[in-house]
Amino acid sequence: MQTGFYLFYLISPILLWGCCIRKQQKKMKGVQRDATNQHFRAVEGELFMMPCIKSLKQPARTVWFRSGEDKKTNKDLTFDCGVKFVAKVSHSGKYTSLSGSRSITLEVVESVSLRCFQPSEAKVTLRVHTGGEIYCPSHHCSNNSDTIWFKGNKAVSEQRRASCNEEGLLRLCETYEEDTGLYFCDRQLMEEGIQWTYRRAVDVTVITHLEPSKCPWIKYPAASMTEEVELGQPHILTCEVFFDFEVDFLPKVQWFMNYGDNMENMTPLHMEEPQQKQETLEVIEVIQTAVIPEVMLQHLMHTFTCIATNSVGNSSVTMKLKQKTKANWPPLVGYPFAAFLLVVCLGILLRVKWLEIQLMYRSHFQDGRHDGDKEFDVFLSFVWSPLSAEAPQGFTLPSRSGCDCNEEEHLMSKKLMSCDESKTTQKPLEVLLPHVLEVHWGYRLCLPERDLLPGGAYTNDVVLGIKRSRMLICVLSADYLADSSAVFVLESGIQALLKKSSIKLLLIWTSEASASLTPLDPPPSRLVQTALKVLPRLTYSSEASLRAVDNFWGSLRKAMPQSRKRQVADMECGMSFSARKDS
Repeated sequence: MQTGFYLFYLISPILLWGCCIRKQQKKMKGVQRDATNQHFRAVEGELFMMPCIKSLKQPARTVWFRSGEDKKTNKDLTFDCGVKFVAKVSHSGKYTSLSGSRSITLEVVESVSLRCFQPSEAKVTLRVHTGGEIYCPSHHCSNNSDTIWFKGNKAVSEQRRASCNEEGLLRLCETYEEDTGLYFCDRQLMEEGIQWTYRRAVDVTVITHLEPSKCPWIKYPAASMTEEVELGQPHILTCEVFFDFEVDFLPKVQWFMNYGDNMENMTPLHMEEPQQKQETLEVIEVIQTAVIPEVMLQHLMHTFTCIATNSVGNSSVTMKLKQKTKANWPPLVGYPFAAFLLVVCLGILLRVKWLEIQLMYRSHFQDGRHDGDKEFDVFLSFVWSPLSAEAPQGFTLPSRSGCDCNEEEHLMSKKLMSCDESKTTQKPLEVLLPHVLEVHWGYRLCLPERDLLPGGAYTNDVVLGIKRSRMLICVLSADYLADSSAVFVLESGIQALLKKSSIKLLLIWTSEASASLTPLDPPPSRLVQTALKVLPRLTYSSEASLRAVDNFWGSLRKAMPQSRKRQVADMECGMSFSARKDS
């Protein structure tokens, strides 16, 4: 590849010279036609030059003035022939020479309207004494027959130099520094009976051939650098070098392995075909790679050297290999991802279970700062069952007289707490609970059937009663959830709990209610259904064992408001002391 690259520069002038011998340039008669009106077309943003009118004997300098209707908007627009300028769409129009005998029509088209516009075609760099080729822009997608080349405003065919024109391709058999300049190629187009001259510009630069003045520059690898490798895997060593261009010397890049850092004991490595890239006409980049089929431990103990050579001298860079440290991806990636996933899951959980979380938090963590302002200790809600009608008169609904218990009733409370199997275990809870709470434990109850005024606004009275109570107890019997008034009491208590109220809420399930949890019509609201799952609960059964009943009453006593329980304990101690004193 390197040999072919340089042979091209050696034989290219010969081929170009053969072209010039084989095909003589014809002198174009009347290159600038003496027609009274010519039509030119240019590309916006490209350099353009107005033509000069030439007589058969003496050339004359021509100045072109805007004429016709275009003169009104651009009356001062003039162009001298032979002076280059950047074409603009506003330059389109008709121009007349100073004498008025000649006129041209100029049309400037936008570059986006061209089929194959490439800005890189507008500049060409050639090397001195080697010859070169200049393509007319858009050469590969245009009709290049009858193309005429100009340097400045003089046809190349009229110049005394070896060149040939092959359908839009200008071949210079030998290039000189004087060839630097602005070239124009004029294509002849016929549209609707009008002959247009399509003028395109090419800026040509000829550089002198300089001998290299410095050694090659190794871009990669850097000196004393270290590359990471994996044991047992192949590895590619890459060396990128920049050379000054030379015709009679081939750039050379080699890889060597040095045993034990001994620069005198070097072994060449197997190298791939080098890759060459012409950065500029003066600089060439060469990329040389060497392959280590399998990296072993001994490779880590050696060094590797890249040596680049040109006619000036050598450049070298030495590097080492080290074993790649495998990144522990689980800590680096897994932990942040797991933390992100945890946050997302917590966010979803909070959004889905926000109601349950609120109910659980407010039902278990109440500060009780406003308990002293409450009129009632407990708002008790229940529904009478058919068995309630069979209760003896001793268990009827108590009056609002409070705790007038004497010693006999106090002993009855003790007997009740011990759950006399023959009586108490057979009574419904809605019969036992009001007596225990109010008569025997001394709590102030709000019973809807007794304390709410008949004929009033029931819903408002219920809400007000709950707000004035420290605790709401709902006895969920088999008929409770089917009763709309009872469900309203439960839902009002839940709403009060969610409004940062200091009320506590306790659900007491009866065995009959637990056994009859069938779908209700209409079903309770989502708020009630959620609360039934998460609110504190106790379970009572009249047919349970004595130990189970004892556990129920003990748990209920613990769930009652703390301050009121201490008052009841003090009252019991006072009653015991009075009884002993009287005896």
